[in-house]
Amino acid sequence: MFGTRSVGNLIRVAGACRQKHSLPDLPYEYSALEPVISREIMSLHHSKHHATYVANLNAAEEKLAAAQAKEMVIPQGFNFVGDIQTIINLAPALKFNGGGHINHSIFWQNLSASGGKPSATLAKAIEQDFGSLDNMKNQLAAASVAVQGSGWGWLGYNKQMRKLQIATCVNQDPLQATTGLIPLFGIDVWEHAYYLQYKNVRADYVKAIFEVANWNDISSRYENALK
Repeated sequence: MFGTRSVGNLIRVAGACRQKHSLPDLPYEYSALEPVISREIMSLHHSKHHATYVANLNAAEEKLAAAQAKEMVIPQGFNFVGDIQTIINLAPALKFNGGGHINHSIFWQNLSASGGKPSATLAKAIEQDFGSLDNMKNQLAAASVAVQGSGWGWLGYNKQMRKLQIATCVNQDPLQATTGLIPLFGIDVWEHAYYLQYKNVRADYVKAIFEVANWNDISSRYENALK
C-alpha cells in the first residue's frame, strides 16, 4: 500500500511526464481560402487566437498538475488529495481554452480551397436526415447566424440515435463534451473569425464558408463516427 508521500510523488511524476499541447500547422497557406476568408484573418485567427488558447491551456494544466501534486491534507472527517479548491477554480479555464484548442483544430481541417462534395455515405445520411444538402446547409447556417454573442454552429452525429444533427455551442464549449454529438463540421462565429472582412454581417460569412468546406474531411469524420 502506498503512503501519502508515495501517492504525492506518483502524481508529481505523472504531471512532469505530461506533454504540452502545441499549435497545429495549417494544411494550407494563410491565403489559400481567399476570397472567402482573407489571408489577414487566417493569419490572426491561427497564429494569434488559436495560439493563445494553446498557451493558456498549457498554463492551466501546469497549475492543475501542481495542485494535484500537493500532499494530502486530511482534516477531521475529510479525505482530500491535492488542493481541491484550486482544482475546482481551474475548471473554467480548462474548459474554455481546451475547447478553443479542440474546436479550432477541427475547424482548420474542415476547410479547404478545393471544397469537394460529401461522400456517398454522408450524402445518403444528409438526404435521410435533412431532405437535401441544401436543406442541411440552410439549417446549419440559420443556427450559426442565430448564436447570440460568440460561439459555434455544428453539424454533428448522434451515435445513440444514429442520425445527423445541427447544434450550437456558446463561447468555446466543445461539442462532444457538452452535447454528446460527434463533431463533423464546425462554423466559428466568433467575430475574430470574420469581422475584418465581413464586418457585422455574420450571415454573409456563414453563407460563404460553405464554398470552402472540406467535404473530404467532413465525410471522413462521419465515417469514423459510424465505427
